Amino acid sequence: MSTSTPRTVVTGLGVAAPNGLGTADYWAATRSGKSGIARITRFDPSGYPSKLAGQVPGFNAADHLPNRLLSQTDHMTRLALVATDWALADAGVDPTEVPAYDMGVVTASSSGGFEFGQGELQRLWSQGSQYVSAYQSFAWFYAVNSGQISIRNGMKGPSGVVVSDQAGGLDALAHARRQIRKGTQLVVSGAIDASICPWGWAAQLAGGRLATSEEPDRAYLPFDAAARGHVPGEGGAILILESDASAARRGAHVYGEIAGYGATFDPAPGVGRPPGLRKAVELALADAGVDAGDVDVVFADAAAVPELDRSEAEAISAVFGPHGVPVTAPKTMTGRLYSGAAPLDVATALLALRDGVVPATTNVDPDLSYDLDLVTGEPRVTEVRTALVLARGHAGFNSAVVVRAA
Repeated sequence: MSTSTPRTVVTGLGVAAPNGLGTADYWAATRSGKSGIARITRFDPSGYPSKLAGQVPGFNAADHLPNRLLSQTDHMTRLALVATDWALADAGVDPTEVPAYDMGVVTASSSGGFEFGQGELQRLWSQGSQYVSAYQSFAWFYAVNSGQISIRNGMKGPSGVVVSDQAGGLDALAHARRQIRKGTQLVVSGAIDASICPWGWAAQLAGGRLATSEEPDRAYLPFDAAARGHVPGEGGAILILESDASAARRGAHVYGEIAGYGATFDPAPGVGRPPGLRKAVELALADAGVDAGDVDVVFADAAAVPELDRSEAEAISAVFGPHGVPVTAPKTMTGRLYSGAAPLDVATALLALRDGVVPATTNVDPDLSYDLDLVTGEPRVTEVRTALVLARGHAGFNSAVVVRAA
């Protein structure tokens, strides 16, 4: 990277997670090992094989948003709008004081507004087309969070949405970094996903990777011999990205830098070529200009599917050596949040850099054959200057991001 290329730094965080609403609550819960996984309450799950999820607690959209927005938005968009408000406030940014074309929005989505769509389809089937809301035309759409955030905050700069399942949250941050490097002053990025409704649940069950255990502490167990799939969740994180020069001009607090990024796609099954995660890691490290020995912690994708856990562990060991770097998966306290998971991991990594502590992977009894230094039990107090975040999407997406203390 040339000396003229601006560094991209994070100046604000907004978190909505199953174990904490708001960044402070989430971080306190994560450090103490508090889980947000429980039996679903958003609908009756008794007729489904999987009954557990991570649901964001204590969120009442009417406490945060005007009525006009409530009628036209899905639950995930309401969470995203509020998390954006919190992130902007954390960054000390008043959007009315920044030129509209100097602010962009790049988010990720995995499913769109499923719950809103389900309600409108039910009206269509039971009452007729005249009862379907006109807002259905966009409330379900993958890009709706980017659109509503930009409209609410008067942001007219480069904007978009990335759809690559769980990997999308990292891809969105990388695309936001590209826009910062091209001269955009500020980009709102990250992701919030939420599909805990019967329609969304049926779609997730069809993937065949959901855990069926009804014990919250024994359902989502990545890198454990008892792993049998994941627990889904809702939520994620919104981050404010700026150039280092922009942040310095404002005197803004900086959490850290989005220093490196790599992405690959797995080959088709049966062709005999290896998965692409290792290459994504190597690309991210090279982009950041760091060696494997510089990385202090890896935030794992943690699929909790034995063959996927094995391939991830092999990629980590190939780059860092067996037991060569601390590895953690705090999403065992939240469930897999789809596109929201990786931005939440990036936010967690930045908080780990700030406080010098690696949160634990809760409930897991590590299978020693994976050769990982998995942080379990209690958080590990250690200096953290550089962290690597991994994410993989269904059907072969691989992404890796390096975050570094500024």
